[in-house]
Amino acid sequence: MIHMPDGIEAYLFDMDGVLTDSASVHATAWKQMFDAFLKAREGDRFEPFDRDADYDRYVDGKPRYDGVRSFLAARGVELPQGSPHDAPDAETIDGLGNRKNEIVLKLIHDDGVRAYPGSVRLLDALRAAGRKMAVVSSSANARDVLQAAGLAGRFDTLIDGHAVEDEGLAGKPAPDTYLAAARALGVAPHAAAVFEDALAGVEAGRAGDFGLVVGVDRVGQADALGAHGADVVVQDLAELLDRDGAVSS
Repeated sequence: MIHMPDGIEAYLFDMDGVLTDSASVHATAWKQMFDAFLKAREGDRFEPFDRDADYDRYVDGKPRYDGVRSFLAARGVELPQGSPHDAPDAETIDGLGNRKNEIVLKLIHDDGVRAYPGSVRLLDALRAAGRKMAVVSSSANARDVLQAAGLAGRFDTLIDGHAVEDEGLAGKPAPDTYLAAARALGVAPHAAAVFEDALAGVEAGRAGDFGLVVGVDRVGQADALGAHGADVVVQDLAELLDRDGAVSS
């Protein structure tokens, strides 16, 4: 059991990999999109997208187009930026991002999304205790995912990919999205806890000087989460509950 520090008034959750098992859905969509693009470009000599290493290093936690740009740069591929309105078959960064989005929406529609039981237990305990909660996700599909996972309506505010675009927020690892959530909840960063499974996300929490940064290790990267800024690392959010199922303090 992990004890929460005194003075924490608000709880800011990343979604994919923290609340929902949608990180695996996104990794599958990224792989399908990038493998098809690279194979068409390089033929049988192409090196497939690694849904573990490449996902964690280049795209996890980042806004969609930033993820495309980061991975392509690592492979030495240059494409024009394009426009968010580009068709999914456009050979642009935005086009590839839109292609990935089409794939992930189909996967969500066909297969659904599972909420982690331990995360649901923590959310229930926080709601019972009257704590403020927010979801902070770079995904423009966050509302759809929360709805599919049965988590809609549990949070006081949502900062998602649409807010990033509308408000001109920098994506993770910049702290902008988490700072926006704290402002929306009316709390100072030192009075808020950040929950993240992505390396870029824990960097954002540390850069924003939040009161606690909790790394959620779903894939065996506990040491890396700590090195990038997590104060504590858990494998399941239920570790933050006491034996009576209440938030530990």
